[in-house]
Amino acid sequence: MLGMEKLSKTKKLVAGVVDTNVRRGQEKLAKMLSDKGLVSPTTLSMMGEMSDIYKAMAADVAKNPLRTISAESDLLRKYLALGSYTFSRAMGKDQDSVASPESDDRRFQAEEWSKHLPFDLLLQAYLINSQAFQDWLEGMDNLPKDTRDQMLFYARQVTSALSPANFLATNPEALRITWETKGKNLLTGGKQFIDDYKQNPKLFNVGMTDRSAFEVGGNLATTPGKVVFQNELIQLIQYTATTETVAKRPVLIVPPWINKFYILDLTARNSFIQWLVNQGQTVFVVSWLNPGPSQRDLAWDDYMEKGVVAAMDNVTKATGEAKMNLIGYCVGGTLVASTLSWLKKKGRKPTVSVTYFTTLLDFTDPGGISIYINDRSLAGIEKMMNKKGFLDGRAMAFTFNLLRENELFWSFWTKNYLKGEKPAAFDLLYWNTDGTNLPAALHGPYLREMYLNNRLVQPDSLSFCGETINLEEIDVPSMFIAARQDHIAKWKSCYTGAQVHGGKVQFLLGGSGHIAGIINPPYKEKYGFWTNNVDTLPENPDDWLAEAEQHPGSWWPHWVEWLAQYQGDQVPARVPGEGKLKALEDAPGSYVKVRAADAAKS
Repeated sequence: MLGMEKLSKTKKLVAGVVDTNVRRGQEKLAKMLSDKGLVSPTTLSMMGEMSDIYKAMAADVAKNPLRTISAESDLLRKYLALGSYTFSRAMGKDQDSVASPESDDRRFQAEEWSKHLPFDLLLQAYLINSQAFQDWLEGMDNLPKDTRDQMLFYARQVTSALSPANFLATNPEALRITWETKGKNLLTGGKQFIDDYKQNPKLFNVGMTDRSAFEVGGNLATTPGKVVFQNELIQLIQYTATTETVAKRPVLIVPPWINKFYILDLTARNSFIQWLVNQGQTVFVVSWLNPGPSQRDLAWDDYMEKGVVAAMDNVTKATGEAKMNLIGYCVGGTLVASTLSWLKKKGRKPTVSVTYFTTLLDFTDPGGISIYINDRSLAGIEKMMNKKGFLDGRAMAFTFNLLRENELFWSFWTKNYLKGEKPAAFDLLYWNTDGTNLPAALHGPYLREMYLNNRLVQPDSLSFCGETINLEEIDVPSMFIAARQDHIAKWKSCYTGAQVHGGKVQFLLGGSGHIAGIINPPYKEKYGFWTNNVDTLPENPDDWLAEAEQHPGSWWPHWVEWLAQYQGDQVPARVPGEGKLKALEDAPGSYVKVRAADAAKS
């Protein structure tokens, strides 16, 4: 027994030494490749993550051989069933498929997949293999959650990329189109691929929409207004009233800087800004600068002082009103909450209400992006940003697309390049591809201190502009609006953030996801929403939902009713540029028109 115990200890010691030496070798190789500029720091960090994942998989196989044998036995049974299915179809008999795609899986909806036996078998074999692989990985319960989530994510990327729908020779629909058009689809697809590559030669992404169909300020972001203030970080836009009188207290919208504000001002019928103006509100919006290398040192403090606070001060100058209603969208809401806490410490109270659209304050469960939130990944991102001075918005857009890769990448790959279809003109997808860069001094600490360390909800743990931040001290009435299918800011995470916010808090849950759940104009009569006007939010979000009242259609009118108690009396409509602030240029301004690639050169 002593001999076996000593042998076991020796094996562990040797394994530990080998693992340490291998890791040191990896680190030296990574440093050499990074120093010579052969591989980017983010790619190296991803390679390191995948290496750790492969080791974890190998270790699990060694520790749990019976589970692996069971998985292989199950896979064998399915292939035997597939053989029986093949024989039955060859004999002209009907038999249920062994594996079928999900009803919402658009990759295999063409009838050619089931019509022709070879492609039917290829599809089922792919589904059997990919599902078996995912099931085997999901069964690794002894792994840390972060490692397991990353492993499942990378496995999904591999299985999605290997789908037979992605290759001409194995896609029967693409082959039929090629035959019918005598190959013209491939010529068109090749031209579209080259055009998309030229758009982003170093950061390739598929074309999602007909870019020639839209122009910011032409048929997007067309709500009339004026830029009435600008500094090195923002332009402040005041919109032209459409009613004879307006609410006394203006509305200031702080959108995210991770993308552009005109998600709130797409085509006129879908514009939240135009709709809000039509409700008799004086609306202001912050338009963020698209930064490049020269803005590398802009930090959270700057976005508070030169962004939100500067905007508030100038809304007051433009209208003469010291009080206003505030809206923060996504990370714009996170910034707004930080600013309100800072203003409280300073003894200032310029806001009478605040609304948060899909905003995270508590990052305990940050949604799908969590697979990128770990020390190794962040170290790679930080090294890359320190070198370039910013995070390229196109790279970030690609990483977000990979959270729903089949819908946001491979579907366009197949349509654009294999079938030769021209992307449709879709305003939302045009906006989605019109990205923004992020300054190094801002984005690195944001990811590390909020996403990774979750310090924003810890009272007085973070300091900005010389003051510690305590969200519990905020005493401004608030409404948090989340979206039930949101995979970026999960509604339950938005809910737990609302629980740490001081003051009188209301919570509203909309249908759909991160964008459609917010941009849901009343005329569409879609999605619906839930309200529960309790004085104190229940501890469990499921309890809140169980007692909530469901309503049809858009939440916009309901929210405006809530806002009415804070808007003040009616006053004559204000004209942008006729107050203390003069008009500098027409809305939507010039900052929003700068593309990420052009900003990267500045």
